[in-house]
Amino acid sequence: MSQATARPGPKRALSEDAILDATLALLDEGGVAAASIRGIAARVGVAPNAVYTYFPDKRAVVRALVERLLGDVDRDVFADRTQPWRQRVEALALDLRSRLTAHPGAVALMIGGPMDGPHALTLNEHLLSLLAEAGLDAEDAARAAYALIVYVFGSLALEVAEAGHPGRLPPEAERVAARSVVFTSMPAASYPRATAAAETMASYVGTEQYLWGLHRLLDGLVR
Repeated sequence: MSQATARPGPKRALSEDAILDATLALLDEGGVAAASIRGIAARVGVAPNAVYTYFPDKRAVVRALVERLLGDVDRDVFADRTQPWRQRVEALALDLRSRLTAHPGAVALMIGGPMDGPHALTLNEHLLSLLAEAGLDAEDAARAAYALIVYVFGSLALEVAEAGHPGRLPPEAERVAARSVVFTSMPAASYPRATAAAETMASYVGTEQYLWGLHRLLDGLVR
């Protein structure tokens, strides 16, 4: 058979996972604006209509991606009842931070709509159980769980926004060092207190500050 009459090769397989993989890659490269249906389709090598076969619109893609990211959270941190409840909450908070700082473009998706899929609801149920172990009643546990979620995602959103790039974040040490240059160069006469706390303020985007705030929040919730 001549080259001119040869049959084309098999088309690239498309699936929900392939679409979500493409969406996450686009978020890593260019943030939310890059993850359009057209961009996703181009990434997987299909026409935009092919994406609509799996998802009715971009909102549905976003909800599915949020669910997948939350489904990847390490559930073993909840299961080990030999560990204190606070340690398990901290492990969850660190796991979320690690996963979302690796994909900062996804942070805006997390806070851009209701997290009411099965994985999100299961995660919330586990968190409520941990807070019940801490001695909180049902109402206080629900309020505390919300406060913790706001803290975790709010902290990450501020970090991502400050980075000024919609894709991947620079390493934590690099970001802290850049902030240090800014804060240590402030005129001490105008900002004496901020100047004295310059290095601490530089570390606001670090894991140490993240845990400092988490620990104080937990202290207050169970006092």
